[in-house]
Amino acid sequence: MRIEPFAVEMWMNEWETRCRYNLAETCVDSITIEELLKLSGQNSADLSAILAMKMTYGAIEGSDRLRAAIADLFDHQSAENITVTHGTIAANMLVHKALVERNDHVVAIVPTYQQHYSIPESIGANVDTLELLEENSFLPDLEELRGIVHKKTKLIALTNPNNPTGALMDEAMLLRVAEIARSVGAYVLCDEVYRGTDQTGTGLTTSIADLYEKGISTGSTSKAFSLAGLRLGWIVGPQEVQQTVMIHRDYDTISVGMINDYLACLALENRDKILARSQQITRDNLVMLEDWVANEPRISWVKPNSGTTAMLKFDLPVTSRELCIDLLEKTGVMFTPGDAFGMDDHIRIGFGNSPVALQKGLQKVSKYLTEHPT
Repeated sequence: MRIEPFAVEMWMNEWETRCRYNLAETCVDSITIEELLKLSGQNSADLSAILAMKMTYGAIEGSDRLRAAIADLFDHQSAENITVTHGTIAANMLVHKALVERNDHVVAIVPTYQQHYSIPESIGANVDTLELLEENSFLPDLEELRGIVHKKTKLIALTNPNNPTGALMDEAMLLRVAEIARSVGAYVLCDEVYRGTDQTGTGLTTSIADLYEKGISTGSTSKAFSLAGLRLGWIVGPQEVQQTVMIHRDYDTISVGMINDYLACLALENRDKILARSQQITRDNLVMLEDWVANEPRISWVKPNSGTTAMLKFDLPVTSRELCIDLLEKTGVMFTPGDAFGMDDHIRIGFGNSPVALQKGLQKVSKYLTEHPT
């Protein structure tokens, strides 16, 4: 099976160990196991619960305890509607592989995480894209979406909040997407890996899985929960989807690790504390970033409403990749080039870092922009 190289991941693999200030990072500042225990009201002595754990495969779909904790993130879901996966990246892959067949029609709302168009293309599906535009605050034109779908549309794939722009579709807009999908009998796959990082309220936008009978939500402990190292995610959706997913999952996953499952339970059962930490970081950092953008005449943006990333439009006579490499070599600051998302006049910044790292990195960039020739 041929598949396009994963542009974002190739960039990260090449550069993230060679930078000093990683402003390409998309996870909220990662926590240690010690910090997880503290946020869970425990201490290192409580790790003794792991000592008696027999290292079998464990529950294949994920433990009952974990699936109950995941279900509690939603309004109308139960453990039976949940399959645990190796991160959101495996969740997305499994959904595409389970649902999409050659000659099916898939609509991907772009820019997005590349899985959502490259995987169905590799299967042989016909993929149409709906492009998010700056003048629409990077929110989809739903009348355009209505014109793209047809009776052969199997799946509409999107990210909410959007990766990379941080644009957020509210419940009313998601209901309209559901109505359009329902009109042709299509599934909606909503990659909700950044759910929990909204800039207002509880931080948890309504999930597509709670709004549409054929809505599928994918997520993980990586971004908002600051635990990417657990490599633990989930698929939430209809029973028939879970059954088909499990057929494919038996070929490439079997189960997640029992220790990962246990630690994820601690995180999700104490989500209020962990999400409060994440929201303080992302909300405070976004204020810092907004002030910085306002004082940089060569930088503009559409301010994100959620997520941990934003697209910065730059006014320089170079490509996004040339700019990112030059910045890395001269300042140690790492961004992600916009060409990885089809937005070559932008660069993606992550603002979930520690406030000190973000502040120092932005200072370096300001100095670079002052000295960079026109």
